Amino acid sequence: MSDPLLYPLRFEPIYQYRLWGGRRLANLLSVPLPGDGPIGEAWILSDRDDHQSPVSNGPLKGRNIGQVLEQFPEQTLGKLASRFHRFPLLLKFLDAREMLSVQVHPTVANADLLPAGETAKTEAWVVLEAGPKSRIYAGLKPGTTADGLRRALTNGGVADDLACFTPKPGDGVFIPAGTVHALGGGMVVFEIQQNSDVTFRLYDWDHVDVETGKPRALQVEQALDCINFAEDAAGLVAPVVEAKSPEERERLFDCEHFRLWRLRGQSPFTVGAAGMPRVLICIEGSGQVEHGGATYEVGRGDVWLLPAVVGACAFRPRNAVSLLEIALPE
Repeated sequence: MSDPLLYPLRFEPIYQYRLWGGRRLANLLSVPLPGDGPIGEAWILSDRDDHQSPVSNGPLKGRNIGQVLEQFPEQTLGKLASRFHRFPLLLKFLDAREMLSVQVHPTVANADLLPAGETAKTEAWVVLEAGPKSRIYAGLKPGTTADGLRRALTNGGVADDLACFTPKPGDGVFIPAGTVHALGGGMVVFEIQQNSDVTFRLYDWDHVDVETGKPRALQVEQALDCINFAEDAAGLVAPVVEAKSPEERERLFDCEHFRLWRLRGQSPFTVGAAGMPRVLICIEGSGQVEHGGATYEVGRGDVWLLPAVVGACAFRPRNAVSLLEIALPE
């Protein structure tokens, strides 16, 4: 018997405790937050051995992304199936009530620091909520050296060596692997990254984890080894408008690991692409995806995978809607 065709797949979030988190993701996602402690991250599409996103709709409800890819590799990824044996991106919402640690992710040149199966990690943020105390640190100030950064670590002056700005909703921020970065001060962001979970903390603002009563571990030497002191591509990006009708389509990120557009509109428009997988994240408003004579309700905070066999679909907004659409590298 041949395999049934896939359909648009919705996934449930996986919530993560973080000492710097809050409870604001409850306003964005329909799945209730667990407990009453700080939830800093919602992993909304994760194909990792220890955190597999579950399908929440249709005949495949209850299976996870890894099982879908194993059973339907070509249907899901199309011509990319031979290239990727797991979904190559990790997608999250972050609630950064407090400051995240000053940290850095490894580059491909740091293979000796990568655990087996892990990769380098380039990531990017789309700011959804921010306030007057919100801050983003992305990259080092010109002229900062490894020796200077070491001295700053001993006297608590690390922030003085970091490029910093006050973000506003809608900002896109690109963080190539090897970039020193941090964010926080009451903000919610969408994060897209390579499917890696390797982070080296350089400085942690003297945070104490209430669950352990102790500061979190730092990995200063590994972080310093990973920093690209010549990096100049990090920080705010200028959106590129690709279309204005029937939806406004802005390209925010276009790198070797992912492409991301922001779509805004009130009239029907097309999402997805023939023969290629796409991911949709609804960040404002609601609507419907139409495919194969069926409709799929899309609400704020929802993440949908449009498998390659699904192709292009009509999206019908119910009101003013804002979506993020993600493509994998070809």
